[in-house]
Amino acid sequence: MILKTRFFGELEIGDDAVIHFKHGIPGFENVKRFVLIDSDEEGSPFKWMQGVDEPKPAFVIVDPFVIRKDYEIKLDDEVLDELEIKSPTDVSVFCIVVVPEDISKMTVNLQAPVVINCANRRGRQLILDTDRYGVRHYILDELRRQEDKADAGADEEKGPVHNHK
Repeated sequence: MILKTRFFGELEIGDDAVIHFKHGIPGFENVKRFVLIDSDEEGSPFKWMQGVDEPKPAFVIVDPFVIRKDYEIKLDDEVLDELEIKSPTDVSVFCIVVVPEDISKMTVNLQAPVVINCANRRGRQLILDTDRYGVRHYILDELRRQEDKADAGADEEKGPVHNHK
């Protein structure tokens, strides 16, 4: 099938590349089919999630575990049943990225991950019931925090930190 996209022109995609979203994506509930498009940059954690039914919805997405190593979601029975998830190895999780003109202010929505069962190509965007994550995490700040933690752990002279309270 030939897919007309917003940013990539026309692409030829196979039916096996299409991911079905029963509920669509919030704001685009009528678009039920999407495809993932890899970034042109080799090794980039970013991808595109492109609407099939219409070209307008095209989202930059990222693996949230690259941004936050401690990212965590729990899938309830409703989601497991709807997506027919049989094994954790079948699941991919992505979060939508907002890329403003000033790229240093790029944010990721960790509150609403996109969960995809890669085995049967079904997906759903969830709204997490937690205040642990927000809708605007600054990506560069998150990556700097990871670097700082890694650097702190590499400083052997300081030794472990203990709380004596």
